[in-house]
Amino acid sequence: MDTKQFLQLLKRELMIAMGCTEPAAAALAGAKAYGLLGEPIERLQVYASRDMVKNAMGVGLPNCTLRGIQAAVALGASGGNIEQGLGILSDITQDQKFSAMRMANENRITLELMEDVPPVYIGVKAYGKNHSSEAVISGEHNRFVRLMVDGDVQLNLPLIVADDKKEEDIITDDMIATFSLTDIAQAVEKIDIADFDFVLQGAQTNMAIARHAMEHDYGLSVGKTMGSSLPEEPTTLDEAYARGAALAAAASDARMAGCPLPVVINSGSGNQGITVSVPLLVMAQYLGVSDTMLIKALCFSHLVALVLTAKKNRLSALCGAFTAAIGTACGLAYLQGGDVQVMDQAVNNMVGNLTGIICDGAKGTCALKIYSSVQAAAISCKLALKGISPYDESGIVGKDALQSFSYLTQISHEGMEQTDRTILAIMMGKQEVCDR
Repeated sequence: MDTKQFLQLLKRELMIAMGCTEPAAAALAGAKAYGLLGEPIERLQVYASRDMVKNAMGVGLPNCTLRGIQAAVALGASGGNIEQGLGILSDITQDQKFSAMRMANENRITLELMEDVPPVYIGVKAYGKNHSSEAVISGEHNRFVRLMVDGDVQLNLPLIVADDKKEEDIITDDMIATFSLTDIAQAVEKIDIADFDFVLQGAQTNMAIARHAMEHDYGLSVGKTMGSSLPEEPTTLDEAYARGAALAAAASDARMAGCPLPVVINSGSGNQGITVSVPLLVMAQYLGVSDTMLIKALCFSHLVALVLTAKKNRLSALCGAFTAAIGTACGLAYLQGGDVQVMDQAVNNMVGNLTGIICDGAKGTCALKIYSSVQAAAISCKLALKGISPYDESGIVGKDALQSFSYLTQISHEGMEQTDRTILAIMMGKQEVCDR
């Protein structure tokens, strides 16, 4: 991997999003379908993967009290600005809210779960008096793969990203999944810091919502509560670890509650973007390292998380906060002078600790999982810096990070497929009870 590809990859992945990315993608699809229709909407048909439905079910939407994937589609279809991309929910008018609520109250939005589609998959069919349209997003949260008007196809791409990116300088998910820690380390050491300043800016964007949440009550107030006894400027290494976990959780508290502040994402997830960046800013400030070292650590953290996402899929039953925190552990080790061997041990410590945390959708308890995962990253890093990690006979831990990554992939794809179905069945059952 050369630095040009590395730069292209991070610029592609580190996007600004407003609110949870699954509802944002749903709103994008709704807005596109409405734009193609060209007349007032009479009804909407939504069809999505179970992971998209799961991740949109319990999360707050920015600037309103609505929840769920149908509400997000309706908001987008009621006049959302598609040019805002994943920030489409950052500016919702009263007319949009009234229109979306009216569609819901009049039962003009139907939802169908889709099988045999990528985890990131949302389609919207809009019907007017005289016309119909369809917009489908798949593979990535802002990637349109099918557009139709009155049955005429305007766009038709493969459902997965790798199949439609043939250019030599484009890094596909299949390529990302092959990267080792050594590959990442070599790429990081070659980068021109001036080209990667946006990575630091993204981390600072995530820190802004974290600091905001430490002063206000959002969701479960996990971060605010756990950080209440800590100084704003850590005086010890342990305080820096703890402060980083509290701030990351606080940012998630706010984001999951619909706070109208932006987040820079990783792997299509704001929670993962927060996890891989905010703790590193805290540690860098405590250690007094240069911006150059901080940017390289952030790049390392982001890329490890991207590798794991490429292996396990962007949405799965395996919690993304946990896999992102493996990147956090590597970044924390890098800031403290750890080499590839140390990061390898940190990865195995993480895999031996919290593997198996389930993803039960985007909602307030994500902050709990982020706090626990970042604390686990601290434990993993501290042990690794002392040369301590489990041997490969320890359960699912591999002989090195690459083998541990492959085991995580196997667990996510083979071991947790039925778990994912069970989780959604429980969530849908709860919603049916509430709706009665």
